[in-house]
Amino acid sequence: MQVVTAGEMAALDRKAIEQYCIPGIVLMENAGLQVVKVIVDLLDKQVNGKRVVIFAGKGNNGGDGFVIARHLHNLGAAVDVLLFADPAQISGDAAINLNIWLKMGQTIVRINDGNGKSPAELAVASADIMVDALYGTGFKGVVPEPAASFILLANNSGKPIVCVDIPSGVEADTGCVRGPCFKADHTVTFALPKLGLLLEPGSYYSGKLHIVDISLPAVLLKFRNYGRYLLRDELVSEWLPRRFTGAHKGDCGRVLILAGSRGMTGAACLTAQAAIRSGAGLVTLGVPEGLHDIMEIKLTEVMTVPLPETDRKTLSLEALDQIKALLDRSDVLALGPGLTVHPETVALVQKVLEDLKIPAVIDADGLNALAGQTGILSRIKAPVVLTPHPVEMARLLSITAGEVLSDRLGSVQKLVEAGGCIVLLKGSRTLITDGEEIYINATGNPGMATGGSGDVLTGVIAALLAQGLSPLRAAAAGAFVHGRAGDLALADKGVMGLIAGDFLDCLPGALNMILEGEI
Repeated sequence: MQVVTAGEMAALDRKAIEQYCIPGIVLMENAGLQVVKVIVDLLDKQVNGKRVVIFAGKGNNGGDGFVIARHLHNLGAAVDVLLFADPAQISGDAAINLNIWLKMGQTIVRINDGNGKSPAELAVASADIMVDALYGTGFKGVVPEPAASFILLANNSGKPIVCVDIPSGVEADTGCVRGPCFKADHTVTFALPKLGLLLEPGSYYSGKLHIVDISLPAVLLKFRNYGRYLLRDELVSEWLPRRFTGAHKGDCGRVLILAGSRGMTGAACLTAQAAIRSGAGLVTLGVPEGLHDIMEIKLTEVMTVPLPETDRKTLSLEALDQIKALLDRSDVLALGPGLTVHPETVALVQKVLEDLKIPAVIDADGLNALAGQTGILSRIKAPVVLTPHPVEMARLLSITAGEVLSDRLGSVQKLVEAGGCIVLLKGSRTLITDGEEIYINATGNPGMATGGSGDVLTGVIAALLAQGLSPLRAAAAGAFVHGRAGDLALADKGVMGLIAGDFLDCLPGALNMILEGEI
């Protein structure tokens, strides 16, 4: 599914109105009805007698609110419309829907410089559910008073909040929140998701996202490519490899993993097991020779190779020739989990990458070995996928983690430009890009913020690369599958005690559900 900016969505609306002769008021009516459907479901279809408070502004978002008010009233709800504007300022389709509301004998409570504050506060206190139709996708900056105080009042009320199109206070193109902002339980957005709903912190304020149809002509959406996509089951299912009758292990890809050190054997094991669980036909794990016997016991389906080590039981430069021989027999390299930043190991990583001829996934200490040396990336002839978290990204870009978090989209673009690689920036909404297309992943949950999670992801991506996916699709699908496995594990284990091994075990089930369309 494509992702749009506020301007792009406005242009689509204009084309629907001007070229396809769909009146704007019809689009507004459809939008309001879709929000009503969500509200009715939230109230378990028991709308009659429920109290609903609608925060309405002067624009089309407020117009949607008036439509919602009318339909909920017709269903028997007691609706309070709190209007944060002078009615004389309201024009066009929004004004028509306000007039309909008033002609039905209903009233509004004007909130302007404190007027109507007491009855409005009473309405919020007695509400069963609240609807934010205050600002739309054109909002930027800080919500002013008195709306700001009412947003805080609503957020602190403990009542469910449904936001229309986007939470008021979120900037649609960036996800930035610069002041008070509705914390939605549900956001109902129209036609296509807006970028700010998927980027932090906007995604945090959006709650559960409902992407609904408002009858824009399908042709308007079909032949436009904005280069931004929200990963969905049907798209990833199209990408995932299918095995043909008679397939053998060599057909499913050979993955070489260089990982592990003393105290970090778990990272190497998780990566190797994730690769084999994600469909790779053959997985070989190269580890410091002093750890080899441990790996032989811990891993049964993965081949292990002892390699020369330093006195700290990390991979040594002396392993380079053996690694080159292993690479000649492999389709994909996964490099980094648990390697450490021992100087000799760092030098080995850099040497391996300089002569690389097969696609690679670089994570953890593989990334740390490139801090201050990103020029190496531009010299690699093979495709490379980098999978940093914000701190690793900061090291690679020589900036602070705070700067990365304040502009995650800009950060991934900078690293792509610096290294010519596929970049996957981990986070609540993982971003994956090659500089031309960007994918946003919404699977996963806070329980996955645990040691070993990134190691599992590395193995998944490497396995998909080995099975023939392009580097960009392997990274994007890997993030999606990894998150889906985490969601399956969450349903069984709960958020607090989730560990990487839990979603490692759920990888086959996640892959099967996506392939079979069972989500």
